[in-house]
Amino acid sequence: MNSLLPATEVIAAMLKARAHTVAVSESSSGGLVSAALLAVPGASAYFMGGAVVYTRTARSALMAITDADMVGIRSSSEPYAQLLAQRLHQRFGTTWGIAETGAAGPRGNSYGDAAGHSCLAIHGPVCLSRTIETGNNDRLANMRIFTSALLGLFREALDKAP
Repeated sequence: MNSLLPATEVIAAMLKARAHTVAVSESSSGGLVSAALLAVPGASAYFMGGAVVYTRTARSALMAITDADMVGIRSSSEPYAQLLAQRLHQRFGTTWGIAETGAAGPRGNSYGDAAGHSCLAIHGPVCLSRTIETGNNDRLANMRIFTSALLGLFREALDKAP
């Protein structure tokens, strides 16, 4: 967690200065993104909520994403990550929705992705998505990498935002 704090503190300062808010959906990062954002004092000014959306049941119950919403979209993909981020933005009424979905390891997921695969998305004044492949099956290392990558993509979006 300590290695994430410098980047998270910069993000928090940017969010506070702009009076922006964020909601988070995570799967393979297991809540580390939310924990990093909440570790900064004053997080209540920008952090509105989050969920670990790890299963189809969680997707339905927490995000109100139905099977009909998923037609043509594969889980653990950039379009799915974008759907999660957009849904957060709408449901929480935040400036930003940020999402991560993937396979931390030690094995891949049921969709055919190898361990170390993660799709990230940002939805707000700037929308971005990215897929990363670590080539690693170390679950904890991948969770940290996914967390850092989503925070990095969020910072990139904040830098591009008006």
